[in-house]
Parts: sequence; C-alpha cells; structure tokens
Amino acid sequence: MPINFIYPDYEVVRDNTRCIRCRACERQCANGVHSYDPETNFLKSDESKCVNCHRCVSLCPTRALKIVRTPHTFKENANWNERAIEEIYMQANSGGVLLSSMGNPERYPVYWDKILINASQVTNPPIDPLREPMETRTFLGKKPSSVERNPDGSLKNNLPPQLELELPIMFSAMSYGSISYNAHESMARAAQALGTYYNTGEGGLHEDFYKYGKNTIVQVASGRFGVYNDYLNAGAAIEIKMGQGAKPGIGGHLPGTKIVGDIAKTRMIPEGSDAISPAPHHDIYSIEDLRQLVYSLKEATEYKKPVIVKVAAVHNIAAIASGIARSGADIIAIDGFRGGTGAAPTRIRDNVGIPIELALASVDTRLRDEGIRNSVSLVAGGSIRNSADVVKAIALGADAVYIATGALIALGCHLCRSCQTGNCNWGIATQKPELVRRLNPDIGYMRLVNLLTAWNHEIKELMGGMGINSIEALKGNRLMLRGVGLTAKELEILGISHAGE
Repeated sequence: MPINFIYPDYEVVRDNTRCIRCRACERQCANGVHSYDPETNFLKSDESKCVNCHRCVSLCPTRALKIVRTPHTFKENANWNERAIEEIYMQANSGGVLLSSMGNPERYPVYWDKILINASQVTNPPIDPLREPMETRTFLGKKPSSVERNPDGSLKNNLPPQLELELPIMFSAMSYGSISYNAHESMARAAQALGTYYNTGEGGLHEDFYKYGKNTIVQVASGRFGVYNDYLNAGAAIEIKMGQGAKPGIGGHLPGTKIVGDIAKTRMIPEGSDAISPAPHHDIYSIEDLRQLVYSLKEATEYKKPVIVKVAAVHNIAAIASGIARSGADIIAIDGFRGGTGAAPTRIRDNVGIPIELALASVDTRLRDEGIRNSVSLVAGGSIRNSADVVKAIALGADAVYIATGALIALGCHLCRSCQTGNCNWGIATQKPELVRRLNPDIGYMRLVNLLTAWNHEIKELMGGMGINSIEALKGNRLMLRGVGLTAKELEILGISHAGE
C-alpha cells in the first residue's frame, strides 16, 4: 500500500457526552465519513473523506458535532506553503489535472471592499425610500439614441426587444446536470415571483420548465446541447456563452456518469456520454463570425428576443466588448475571475482572468468614449455577494448583475467546493435522487425570493442615502464612489476618486 502523504484538512470533533447514537450523521453524509461500531457503541469518523459541508453538524439533534481545521502543519515556508506541497503530492500520486469547483479562493484584492459609497446630506438631500418612490426596475437591451415622435406628436415606440427586470438582479447560468432539477426549479419559480430571470446554462431546458419561459434566458454554448428551435423560442432572451469567469479560454465538461435520464434527454445526447463543450465555438473566429450567429439566432426567433453575449473578464476585455457591441448583440454579460463553476482545472480557476470591478469599469469607459454605450446593456457577474456590491457594480457602469454562488448559498450551499464529485449533501450540485430530494423547491424558491427582496430593500436604502431615486440615475454614476487603499492606477481604471477628495 503506497504511503499517503496528505493529512486530512479537517477533524470531526464529537462530544460523546452529548451524542445519543441516533446515527443521523451516518445517514446524512454522502461521503461516508461517519460509521457506527456496534461493538463499542460509538460512532467513528474517517476524516480523510470530510469536505466540511456541515450537513452532519446542522442536523445533529444534540449539537454533539463540530468540524475544525486540523492543527497538523508542515514546516513553515513562505514559498512552499501547505497547499502547494499537497497539490504536488496529489499530482505525483495520480498523474492527473487538478480539478476544483466554486470560485477562486485565493487572496487577491476584492475591489468591492475597497470602494465606499457616498451619501448626500444638505445641498443634495437624501431621499426617504419608505415615503418617496424609488425605481429599481430596469430594462436590458439596445436603447435608441434619440426620441422620435409620430406626426400627431405622440412618442414613436422604436425600442428594440428588452428584458424588463423588477430589480437589477438575475440568476446566472448554471446548467441542468451541473446542478439538480430541484435547484433549477427553485430558481425558475423565484425568477417568476420576483419579476426577473434565471439562466438555463448550457444544458438545455427541461420540459417541465418551459412554463417559466417568460422568466428564462436560454443559453447557446459551443457544444449546442439541447439547442433547437422550440428551445430558442421558449425563453425571453438568448445568451451566447463565449467564456466563463472561472475558466476563461476553457470549455465545459460534464462527465458521462451524470448524463443520465432527463439530463441526457434535455441535452439531446446518449446516456453515459461525456458532454464536452470545446473551448472555441468552431464557427466563431472573429467578430464577423459572432455577428453571423447573433443574427442567425435573431432570425430563428423573428427578432423578438434580445441576444446576450457572455464573456470572461480578461486583460483586453474593453476591446472585446467594443467588438461585441458592434456585432449586433443587445446585451454583454461580463463574468469576473471569482465566478463560480461546477468543475474547472484548478490552475485555470486560480490564475486566469481579472476582477469584475476593473473589467466592468474599463468596458463602460471604452463604450462611452466610442459613443456606443447605448448600443448594449452591461450585466456584471463573478462574486456579487450582497446589495452593496450590486449598487457599486451599477455605479461602475452595469445595468444589472448576475448572481449564482450567492443564490446557491441561499439554497443551503456551504461552499465545501466538492461540486465536481456529484456528492452534494445539500441536494444542489448532484443528480443522485436520494440527495436531490434534500432540497425542497417549495422552501428553496422562497429563500431566494426572501434574499432578493431583502437586497432590493437595501438597494433602495442605499440609493436614498445618495439622493438618487432610480437605477437609471445610479448607472455609471461614479461620482458616488470613493476608493480606499487603492493605487493611482487602480483608481484611474475604476474611474473614481480616493476617499477624502
């Protein structure tokens, strides 16, 4: 038997004076951490299998369990830290590429936390959102450059197809297959109740969810899984996925073990076959090629639906966005490097891409400088964690934001970062029926509704404090932002002044 050089990251601490041997932990753990020994009448723990998902801790009726970080350590070395050493051990043992899920956990700057929001007091008084109207409704799509009137003086409706959002937040793309049926149902129902949209991701649309089409964005990725005419016409908008923040320049891969039953049917591929989306679309090698796909999709849907192009935030994102705006797309979605994923090569997730804050600001500036900002709407995603992040994103130039990891946390995700195993103990990133049942969509959708309702209230409070009464007035209003602890170059890219100026 080979030597195992890796000590478990976590220890399961069990208080045997509290433990009543109910074995709930054993039944609830999909990873097989807990086991009962009838000879000693004790429960044992195989901590090498623990992913720190907290399922056992949350469901222990006597609070007999807790999970702690192991104090085991390597000899201190600022360069060769514990993670770097353990990853070499893993690759030396397997010869494989390291895979990870969720977003980038590294200690790169989080610019949201270095941006402060201004407030009004005297010359421009604040607004009381409890007593005065506050407009958080927003429209996504091309906007006309001028107002036109009919011969009788009435306004001419020359507005291209738009997405109407009651609040400037949508649920980002997560495919059926990477997340469960119940997770999709929770988001579809929440989007309908909130007056916003959820995104199918690249896995097609389950037949049960066509009824939510008015609140659905359907995605077309390089693998074209589940894409056909009825699918395109089922949603309110179509998104072309060119890139993803967690893995720029990398395609998608759902293992064949997850391509079963309705997932295979929805994706229109044989059961057990790997669903591989190539990194490039093999019909897109230029902006002109992208334009052909944009207009092909518009033709297929009789020009009734806006087309979104989703790209990862990379170093030349402003130039890329300028080209997309000229391709005929109605909306550009930009996904920052902290965006989540069901599975990605660890090296890609943790080292490729740039922060959404810098990408968003540079794109908004470029489009304004070129006089084409009204040609597209901008949607920002990639670790939007709370309502303040939403307000800051809109002030930096976004029309709306995408959330995904935040939505999964609302459903019960504990960020254990083991989505790629399919053993999600909370019924979210899994297709195992006994685990999927753990997420009740009746409860899940209400938790999502509660979350975004709370955020919407906070957005109104924040805008009121700024003396702003609408999302439209907040959009691109960088005068309401100030930076703390940022370099001159960072402030220049963000287009904001330092606090105190």
